Amino acid sequence: MIVVAGTGLVGRYAVDQLRRRGHEVRSVSHNTVNEVDPVLTEVVLLAHAGDHVRTARRFLEAGCHVVSVSDDTKDVLALLDLHGDALAAGRTLIVGAACSPGLSGLLVSYLGAKFESFDEVHIAVHGTGGPECARQHHEVLSGTALGWHEDDWLRRPAGSGRELCWFPEPIGSRDCYRGDLADPLLVKHAFPHLGRISARTSATRRDRLTARLPMLTPPRVGGDMGALRVEVRGVRAGERAVEVAGTAHPMAQIAGSTAASAAHELRRQAHFGTPIKPGVLALGDAVLPNNDILDDIMQTGIRIQVFQGVH
Repeated sequence: MIVVAGTGLVGRYAVDQLRRRGHEVRSVSHNTVNEVDPVLTEVVLLAHAGDHVRTARRFLEAGCHVVSVSDDTKDVLALLDLHGDALAAGRTLIVGAACSPGLSGLLVSYLGAKFESFDEVHIAVHGTGGPECARQHHEVLSGTALGWHEDDWLRRPAGSGRELCWFPEPIGSRDCYRGDLADPLLVKHAFPHLGRISARTSATRRDRLTARLPMLTPPRVGGDMGALRVEVRGVRAGERAVEVAGTAHPMAQIAGSTAASAAHELRRQAHFGTPIKPGVLALGDAVLPNNDILDDIMQTGIRIQVFQGVH
């Protein structure tokens, strides 16, 4: 059985997709997830707001695989520290299995295969998946933004570094800024050879001015149209080249579909294939069946677009 903890938009999308694949799924709230009997559970998908570390550790120790959609940098760092717990339990914890991070890592893997070698990844994201995601977006424009540059972590003020990024239609061009995003941490975890990694989020002038204040407008219950843009740079045929891919769908649909596909693949491989390596992994990691997960996401209706004419 697969247990989905979290009854918000992302959790509901994930439950729907897993049931469509024939899985037995139990949906529980954040407050009741610890009442779940781990003996009857194979995979736990954590799709709720708040920290995931304690719940992830509990289910790993009980012998369950775990998938987390958390995109909070502090939570992600703490989840990465559970590698020893996962190894000791012989189970897998996939961290950041949403849109950004999550689908972003899968697109890095997909685009990276087009190069002889690649050393730069630049990610941009637009939109929010629901009220809690909107609150998170509000907070990422304050504080410190991480980036990786030639063997060192760069720390820059969130909300700085404006860059015009082109997303798939209907989103189009948006001003994007550095943010307190988890993508650099997880992309570096999955692709340790990279020399440069950056991540930005779209924002308006008002978003940036009010980032350090309480939210002035209640977030939309139904979430927003979201978009993801992943740019990979490397060497092909002896010359520098660039590849760009992205998607545009309701953000909760992107995140829920990605999380469901990760959980589906964990369970499928355990029963019908080669079990996925124990430990803490990020989507895009070479030990994961990234192409299978990406194909599964696209079967849910998420369309991946490759930008043409990029040099």
